[in-house]
Amino acid sequence: MITPRTLKGFRDYLPEAMIPRERLIATAQRVYRSYGFAPIDTPALEYLEVLTGKGSDETDRQLYHFQDHGKRDVGLRFDLTVPLARFAAQHVPKLGTPFRRYHIATVWRGENTQRGRYREFMQCDFDTIGTKSIAADIETGLVIHDLMQALGFFEFTIRINNRAILNGLLETLSLQEKSVQVLRALDKLAKIGHEKVIAEMVETAGADAAQAERVLAFAGLQGTNEEILKQLEPLVGASGTGQDGIARLRETLAGIQAAGVAPQRVCLDVSIARGLDYYTGVIFETFLDQLPTIGSVCSGGRYDNLAGLFTKQELPGIGASLGLDRLLAAMEELKMIEPVRTPAPVLVTFFDKQRLHDYVKLAAIVRKAGIGAEVFPDPKRLGQQLKYADGRGFTLALIAGEDEFAANCCQVKDLRTGQSQQVSLADDAADLIGHLQACLANEP
Repeated sequence: MITPRTLKGFRDYLPEAMIPRERLIATAQRVYRSYGFAPIDTPALEYLEVLTGKGSDETDRQLYHFQDHGKRDVGLRFDLTVPLARFAAQHVPKLGTPFRRYHIATVWRGENTQRGRYREFMQCDFDTIGTKSIAADIETGLVIHDLMQALGFFEFTIRINNRAILNGLLETLSLQEKSVQVLRALDKLAKIGHEKVIAEMVETAGADAAQAERVLAFAGLQGTNEEILKQLEPLVGASGTGQDGIARLRETLAGIQAAGVAPQRVCLDVSIARGLDYYTGVIFETFLDQLPTIGSVCSGGRYDNLAGLFTKQELPGIGASLGLDRLLAAMEELKMIEPVRTPAPVLVTFFDKQRLHDYVKLAAIVRKAGIGAEVFPDPKRLGQQLKYADGRGFTLALIAGEDEFAANCCQVKDLRTGQSQQVSLADDAADLIGHLQACLANEP
């Protein structure tokens, strides 16, 4: 016998996990579509050369790769952005720009597992390809904001920065040639702390301690968004890159606020750098105010050069990704997920074995009205069926025996309150459907 077990860092999804997961996916699809993003899909496997050297040294180390039967070097995608760059180079010339897409799919990273983080997980991405317009930067922030609210969160903070500002500071410090190493170290500030970040900058970027301290002093700026912007201007000096980053960031913040987003929802945080090498402009990270230690649940930014690895056509891009599994872990911890193991709210009980066809017909009427219904498969005692219904999380149970069928009615039992009501089945069960809809629309 083979011992049934899952690989470390991987997980099975039971119905009580998959049902809220699918609801989150459906919500993300609805929000993305409302902004005009169209769905695409790409293969899980890519040629290894497509994936390596695009994210960071860390993502290269975490990459699952092997030779297939044709002796080709292939790898499992570690995110959905790098495959998008390849996709854009192949297809956007025919599709036209700007091209707006969303992509909800599984990715793989061989990283250390932790709360809300697995080696196989799903990302829910949206991106705009083919424009450098500030409008796309603003809209990315708006999509993140609307998505979080649609998912039921009202206490969250979108942290925003611009990599061009960081690059401008590095120009003034003569560290621009080591920007990748500096930014990777800075991205670890919250994880490893001040001293270790300085040590890493000295070791990997060749910065001296004074230069590293200036980068961290820059990252530690505090105040309102406008106060921080004013403090940034003298720090980047004459760097055109830095000044342009400040101007774009100021306009992005103003545009998001103009759309009605509360000012406290979007916070300028110059310490966020995003560890992936391909970011070139505005970057976003979203934290839950009630559970900040779980990390960013929706992140992204502008990447204007990534597609250039695959085509000579200029295809700048910007987008973000919802960390679905991390968000679900947070929702479980915050008790935002109701323990339900069935997607159907109604159970049709079956205890008169001579009436199977009547029970099937009753369930069909309910489903025709757009309400999910399950028929219990065996004519067991009613108590056993109601115990099953409670365990699965059904909301309502329909109960009908010989007497109810003779009177052309059924009992509707609200499993949340324990209360029952007799309802007529006349006129194609119009009263029953209305009663079910009213029960499901209201909390007990």
